[in-house]
Amino acid sequence: MQVDLNNEFPHRHGLIYLNHAAVGVWPKRTADTIKAFAEENMRQGAADYPHWMGVERRLRKRLAWLVNAPSSDDIALLKNTSEGLSLIAAGISWQAGDRIVISNQEFPSNRIVWQSLAGQGGELVQADLSGPDPEAALLAACNARTRLLSISSVQYATGLRMDLERLGRHCAAHGILFCVDAIQSLGAVAFDAQACRADFVVADAHKWMLGPEGIAVFYATPQARDRLSLQQFGWHMVEQAGDFDQLEWQPASSARRFEPGSPNTLGIHALDASLSLFEQMGMAAVEQLVMQKAAWLITWIQSQPDLELVTAAEPARHAGIISFRCRDLDRAAHERLYRALMAAGVICACRGGAIRFSPHCYANLEPLPAAWQRVRESGGF
Repeated sequence: MQVDLNNEFPHRHGLIYLNHAAVGVWPKRTADTIKAFAEENMRQGAADYPHWMGVERRLRKRLAWLVNAPSSDDIALLKNTSEGLSLIAAGISWQAGDRIVISNQEFPSNRIVWQSLAGQGGELVQADLSGPDPEAALLAACNARTRLLSISSVQYATGLRMDLERLGRHCAAHGILFCVDAIQSLGAVAFDAQACRADFVVADAHKWMLGPEGIAVFYATPQARDRLSLQQFGWHMVEQAGDFDQLEWQPASSARRFEPGSPNTLGIHALDASLSLFEQMGMAAVEQLVMQKAAWLITWIQSQPDLELVTAAEPARHAGIISFRCRDLDRAAHERLYRALMAAGVICACRGGAIRFSPHCYANLEPLPAAWQRVRESGGF
């Protein structure tokens, strides 16, 4: 369905917003929804709470659609990616010699949680992804004692896009739990949890999903969630969540078992509104636009003799993150360049000693070369 991106993202005529790999922009519909929700709370409180619960059910269905889960029962609503990864790390009964495999390019959320298991017998191996076959490096790090492989679908600094289906096939064939941190791909490109045979998928809403901070999707297959011991308890995670008088209880059979207490109704309304945009457009159309923006940036970077592309140019090897370096600048100078770009209205990030651009489907890139030239000519970095 046609969506008026000019209306949904009015800032695109001012800021050059290239920072969805950090914190994304809300669509107008999401801002309008939260304004209306705030007005409703002010005027009548929770008088229409059953409607709020309906929005929550709709959000679970939309998230199931986004990750291609078999059922919305496979979806839990958590606070952030770190919470989801921590549920997995704390929920598995580790034995001495168990191996956990990640990469050497992971964001701290997908590294620190596994490092924390050192005293429980878990052996962490970080595979080097810098070679020509990063998946082979990950698989070579797996051995007969490997319990879990956890990987970002797209690496946050280099923008490297992983072949999740290849990794998932190996994990399924060898009895290894497969965990995907999908925060840098959900909302940017199509994702299929079933095709890649993921046991767990975790992602915050505040980047490419165009939602707020404080709410995240946690996908777990029925078999995988049964392997996690519960670490948090409360009224919301039981099978009969609305029966407050029942003394006997059991965890919900669905992924709701990982939600101990009251839901984030504000975040739920916001994310539901944001995901309605993707539902209207279709993820194929969103991905096509994101990849077009990425291709434009790659072509522009490669046309500049003083710039060096960090992100792989092959379409299969990147999504929306495009990182590059200036050949004549050191790491500290890149930080100053980043600050100069921000001051000039080019909203981006500096990661791994490189400038990182991450445009979403609506981005207008035409003003970028002129803005870049003004920043470079200023010489303030």
